[in-house]
Amino acid sequence: MAETCKRPGCSGKLVDGICEDCGRPPAGQSLLAKSGTANSKRVAEAAAAGTSGRSASASSASYSSSSSSSSGRTGSGTRGSGRSGRVSTRRTLGAGMITLPELPSMDPMLSIMADASVPERKRFCSACSAKLSHEKGFCPMCGHEYSFFPTLKPGDVVHGQYEVKGAIAYGGLGWIYLGWDKTLSRWVVLKGLLNSKDEASAAAALAERQFLAAVKHPKIVGIYNFVTDGTEGYIVMEYVGGKTLKAIRQERGPLPPAEAIAYIHAILPAFTYLERQGLVFCDFKPDNVMLEGDDVKLIDMGGVRRADDTQGDIYGTKGYSAPEATQDPSFTSDLYTLARTLAILMMDFKFQGAYEFTLPTPAEQPLFAQHESLYRFLLKATHQDPAMRFQTAEEMGDQLIGILREIVAETAPTRSLESTLFGGDALTHLDNTEGNINEIEAYLQLPTLKTDPTDPAANVILAASGATDAARRATYEQAMKQYPDSSEAPLRLADCLIDAGNYQEADIALAHAQELDSYDWRILWYRGKSLLKQHQWREAGACFNRLLDELPGELAPRLAVALTAEKLEDTARATVLYDLVSRTEPGFVAAAFGLARCKQRTEDRAGIVNACDRIPAASSLYTAARMTLARALMQQSPTPPGEPELKRASEVIMGLTIEGITLHRLSADLLLTAISQISASTLTANPGTTLLNQPLELRALKLGAERELRACAHHAKSMEERIALVDQANSIRPVTII
Repeated sequence: MAETCKRPGCSGKLVDGICEDCGRPPAGQSLLAKSGTANSKRVAEAAAAGTSGRSASASSASYSSSSSSSSGRTGSGTRGSGRSGRVSTRRTLGAGMITLPELPSMDPMLSIMADASVPERKRFCSACSAKLSHEKGFCPMCGHEYSFFPTLKPGDVVHGQYEVKGAIAYGGLGWIYLGWDKTLSRWVVLKGLLNSKDEASAAAALAERQFLAAVKHPKIVGIYNFVTDGTEGYIVMEYVGGKTLKAIRQERGPLPPAEAIAYIHAILPAFTYLERQGLVFCDFKPDNVMLEGDDVKLIDMGGVRRADDTQGDIYGTKGYSAPEATQDPSFTSDLYTLARTLAILMMDFKFQGAYEFTLPTPAEQPLFAQHESLYRFLLKATHQDPAMRFQTAEEMGDQLIGILREIVAETAPTRSLESTLFGGDALTHLDNTEGNINEIEAYLQLPTLKTDPTDPAANVILAASGATDAARRATYEQAMKQYPDSSEAPLRLADCLIDAGNYQEADIALAHAQELDSYDWRILWYRGKSLLKQHQWREAGACFNRLLDELPGELAPRLAVALTAEKLEDTARATVLYDLVSRTEPGFVAAAFGLARCKQRTEDRAGIVNACDRIPAASSLYTAARMTLARALMQQSPTPPGEPELKRASEVIMGLTIEGITLHRLSADLLLTAISQISASTLTANPGTTLLNQPLELRALKLGAERELRACAHHAKSMEERIALVDQANSIRPVTII
């Protein structure tokens, strides 16, 4: 009877030392042993997993299908940037946001299997799928002859060039051997047939030869040659050492989210390439990514097929494959397997059992509760409907890198990274020297959408950006007639109408855009903006929340959700989102000001100060932020300010570059606060400390306050205001005894 997994929350069965549900070895054990230990078999098996999608510890299934491979919705609602097409290295994983030590290459000979056999649980008849008890013979159900023995032995020389060192793994299409190229003096991998008596597998291997020769990408294992040895053929591939993601996961347990995301992001360029070649990988999982030195590489091409193939066998692995992949593998089902792999790398759950096609909820997995955007990303990427998933690897990569930035920003500063979809902070050019952060209309804080450069009316849209409102409207209406297939024209017209307050006409333009593409997420953005401008907070929030499901890695929708949450007085939710956006992208001044507003509502002085300190000096609202910070340091709640707070307020005020009544009023308020604190005995006089160049003692502070109040009176706009300020100055003036 199979042993049961003893890890908390898991009751799966251990097969070959691995739990079928959580995918981990027994608690306290590792499948990886150090070189030279007695556990060489486990070393060999773990290393072999890196060269095969079907190692001894992987649960695989082979399917046959004659259906087409349509992907459902073609095209993407999110425009890709091409960033994920760049080659990443392990030292600069995740667009340079995280750095990991290089993995040394392992001795190739350690990858040789001590026991080159196929476990009984992996033996099935390729003709009728019946379970087979023996390694060689005839199928008891259909009579089909089979053999699961490797046909090459150590010392054999294939094609007069490749010396076989031993079997290192087996895959769906054949045995995999370590070889030495005697001509070029390099290690190679030879892939043959798993069942040497299976004509169907032989035909599949032949088809594999015909198109894999053209696959050339730095993130995909190289195909060197196709050779025959007697009646059997072999693919000669590049040898890649190191460790597979599967081996790393088994050795260390759940990986930190940033690390796991960086690995998946690094391999996405390979899938972008395969998409463009019209190829579907089919069977992606942690076994198929090798980390060697500073490189990440896709190593097993055994299950790859053409996207338009309607006859070939389909290979997949339970717990990783999309629901439709058994009949209809596609680019989107490939991306599904990438997302499943990411989830499995980060956490323990019954991915081959209760959650075969679903994910645990945030209530079940603290990781998802902590990283909402990551949860949204995985939900979208593994949606049951292929049309609702990411449609390209580039699109997926753009959102994934955004999520990585959020996670990294929790513990370290991140560099600014411009969105390919949204413009920068909307408040960048807003001049608000009064520092009143409570009077900025919510819709004015939304970033603008960038123009899709592939749209037929893109040039016309861009040319009209600097025109008057009336001229822009006329241009967009003309563009809709001239370019009937343009999505940008009706969307820009709707935006123009929203700004003018013509909401019904804007709805008509958005309906037209939806007729062109019902999956276009930009429609949600403009509907949300329209509702926000009309102060329909709840309805706007619903739009932006739906948009966040579409773009889980973008900050603009998150800012929009925060704005609506704040208006709905859900301060806790707004605070979390503003904080996340501001930490991730310091250039989003709107988020920092939003955070400060939320902290004001909860009378959190330290929180207000922290939020205002995030505003960069280059921002046009830096002065407003410093004034808000100074006022926060002076406020009486939650406790009266002490000497450190008043000293900081003095430094901030003295650093302001403004003049006039605003500066004098702020200075007077600081001195009056100190006077009040000393008079109430909540602050001790200290002549050694100065506030605005005045010693921290009553007489000096009163003289300074009187001077600032009279300066305010000088700048007053009305006689009534002037008289009030003079009266206040007279009342604070210290009494002189003659």
